[in-house]
Amino acid sequence: MLLVTSRETRRWVIPKGWPMTGLSDPEAAATEAWEEAGVKGLIATAPIGGFTYDKRLKDGALRACRVKVYPLEVTAHRDDWPEASERDRRWMPRAEAAEAVQEPELSRLLLAFDPA
Repeated sequence: MLLVTSRETRRWVIPKGWPMTGLSDPEAAATEAWEEAGVKGLIATAPIGGFTYDKRLKDGALRACRVKVYPLEVTAHRDDWPEASERDRRWMPRAEAAEAVQEPELSRLLLAFDPA
């Protein structure tokens, strides 16, 4: 599994973002995977689940966000991607990735994911 660090807290997360005008949720997820992790590939058309986390906004306020998770079968990756200077990325075995994230719902989702 591929995780990236968040820009603010540097914790391990999956690439994620906000809905994008003109794009379906899976297309937006694929766009975020490129921008945040430098990967492209085949995106699932349906989410495998979701999780909730508190996003810290620029004004310091917290906003509860519900994230739908769309798996991406990576077919290409680049070392120079849009947010490469702001994030680290790391491939991890499933159990290590599940342990690295701080959100319990995401951890359970990663452990349960079966790409077959």
